[in-house]
Amino acid sequence: MIRKSWIVFVIFLAGCAVGPNYKRPQVVVPDVYRGLPADVDKTSTASLADEKWWMLFQDEQLQSLIRTALADNYDVRIAAARMLQAQAVLGITRADQLPTITGGAAAINQRFPRTKTFPPIETSSNSVNLSMVWELDFWGKFRRATEAARAQLLASEWAKRAVITSLVRNVAAAYFQLRELDLEMEISRHALASRQDSLRLVKIRNSGGVAPMLDVRQSEQLVYQAAGAIPDLERRIEQQENFISILIGKNPQAIPRGKTLLESTFPPVVPPGLPSSLLERRADIQAAEQSLTAANARIGVAKAAYFPQITLTAAAGYQSSALTSLFSGPAGAWTFGGQLVQPIFEGGRIRSGVRLAESQTEEFVLVYQQAIQEAFREVSDALVGYRKDQEFREQQDLLTRSAQDATALSQSRYSGGVTSYLEVLDSDSRYFSAQLTLAQAQLNERLSLVQLYGALGGGWQQ
Repeated sequence: MIRKSWIVFVIFLAGCAVGPNYKRPQVVVPDVYRGLPADVDKTSTASLADEKWWMLFQDEQLQSLIRTALADNYDVRIAAARMLQAQAVLGITRADQLPTITGGAAAINQRFPRTKTFPPIETSSNSVNLSMVWELDFWGKFRRATEAARAQLLASEWAKRAVITSLVRNVAAAYFQLRELDLEMEISRHALASRQDSLRLVKIRNSGGVAPMLDVRQSEQLVYQAAGAIPDLERRIEQQENFISILIGKNPQAIPRGKTLLESTFPPVVPPGLPSSLLERRADIQAAEQSLTAANARIGVAKAAYFPQITLTAAAGYQSSALTSLFSGPAGAWTFGGQLVQPIFEGGRIRSGVRLAESQTEEFVLVYQQAIQEAFREVSDALVGYRKDQEFREQQDLLTRSAQDATALSQSRYSGGVTSYLEVLDSDSRYFSAQLTLAQAQLNERLSLVQLYGALGGGWQQ
């Protein structure tokens, strides 16, 4: 009966672990996102982030760039290496819960020279042994350390997913920026060709005495303005290609094109899902929570230092001067023992260690709560940004069409001798500027959707 009670007591001690168990901190989650359009169902659980990135970005060249980036980008590869490190740390930490067993063998032959008192002496000693050392985890020190290492592994996995989310977003945004520069180049070259034709007509009118030299100079200004934009655009395009090359893990090179900027269409209204689901979907929030879990477990590791350290030791083996009798009965030997070490005075080291672990946990709580607030802000910014960028693009489209009509009318009025070329100069400059602003507005609309997709936690699902 006494023996059974002792076994139960040992099992009980082995099952307890000092330190607090993890409990998710209280966070304030809004009922709906700020910036949500009025025509969106606020109770729907569907979210844009549920879409796989290759379903959202329907451009084969962009999809190819993202796949290459996921395979070769250095940030993703670094994150994967950190995951392997965390796995190794978990294996090392978990091994502390198990006994350490070592084995050895030795053979020693010695010869002592003749002395005045003794003749030459030769000795031989052969031994084999097996030893074990096991520190019992009564207070859960090793289990808490393993819990922390396991949480840190999960944090590294979520950190890698956060890198993937950021990479998908950055590649898509950089690709759309490249296609917008291509559109600006197309607009500039078209404007240059049109203005060169207009300059030739003005020169003909000047040769015929119909138009003054001032009209020629003003027409030349339009040509030089369009021509001057092209070298700058060529520079920006090549630099943007270099940036995308680095994102995909390649040396600077030309980037293949797919759909034009205007061919890449997206839905006018996107479902954001429920705010509460953001805590589970955002990789950076999950990584912050796992880091908090690890810090919470380290409190138990620190508190376990208050309690006695219990170690069991055992050794068994054979020792004989002759190999032939090494494994005979009389050659056998064994030892078994236990040791208990209780800290008595360490100058406040243990207490300070506990305070350090607790304060670090408090820090990670704040980091976790801050990450959640920042996530809600990013979603709200992206929602209002996408909606307002759409509205701005629609107005800019109307403005561009109006400027186009005004340019055509001013050209007709100038050809009919009703107005001076200054009106043509002003109208054409306004139209060229409106076209470039419209291209930028179309880019901003797409960038806002990419930002919203990332803010909602989309992109890491493979």
